[in-house]
Amino acid sequence: QDLSGSITTPDVKLNLGGEFIKESTATTFLRQRGYGWLLEVEDDDPEDNKPLLEELDIDLKDIYYKIRCVLMPMPSLGFNRQVVRDNPDFWGPLAVVLFFSMISLYGQFKVVSWIITIWIFGSLTIFLLARVLGGEVAYGQVLGVIGYSLLPLIVIAPVLLVVGSFEVVSTLIKLFGVFWAAYSAASLLVGEEFKTKKPLLIYPIFLLYIYFLSLYTGV
Repeated sequence: QDLSGSITTPDVKLNLGGEFIKESTATTFLRQRGYGWLLEVEDDDPEDNKPLLEELDIDLKDIYYKIRCVLMPMPSLGFNRQVVRDNPDFWGPLAVVLFFSMISLYGQFKVVSWIITIWIFGSLTIFLLARVLGGEVAYGQVLGVIGYSLLPLIVIAPVLLVVGSFEVVSTLIKLFGVFWAAYSAASLLVGEEFKTKKPLLIYPIFLLYIYFLSLYTGV
C-alpha cells in the first residue's frame, strides 16, 4: 500500500466562552496528560492596582475639610463640624501631631515621643472620663478630635517667634491659642448628654492643651 502522511501541527481548537482558540501540539499534549494548569494565567486583580492613598485609606479632601472645621469652630460659618467626631480617621490627626512635634523640637528629639505619648494617653483619659460621665463617644473619635485640635497651637507658633521678646503679648497669644484649641475640641466632644457635667470634661481638655503648649515652649 502507498502510505502517505503529514507532520504538520494538528488543528486543535478550544471553545472558551464561545470563542475558538487554536492550540499548539505542545499545549494539547500537556492538557491531555493533565498538566493544563501549567498554562493557566491568572487575571490581574483590580484590587492590587489601587492608588497608594486609596490603599492606605487616606482621603486628602476629607482631611482638609476637617482642618477647616477645627480652625474655624464658629457655627455661623456653616461647616458641618460633627464630621470630625462622627467620621474619625487616623492619618490626619497623626500628621497634625507629628507636625506639632517637629516645630517643638528645639534640638530636643525626646519631645516628639513625649507629644505622641501625651496625645495617645491624654486622649485615653478624656475618653474614659467621657464614658464615666455618660457620653456616647469612641476612643477613635476622641483621638481624632484631640489630634486635629492641635492646629490652633500650630497656627500661633510662628507668631510666638515674632513676639517672643514681649512677655505680655506672648502670654496673651498663648492663652488665646489654648482657648482656641480647647474650644474646638470641647465643642465636638461635649454633647448634650453631659448636661450639667460639661465643666468636668472641658476642664481636663483645657489642661491637656496647656501641657501640649508647655512641651512646645520648652517648659
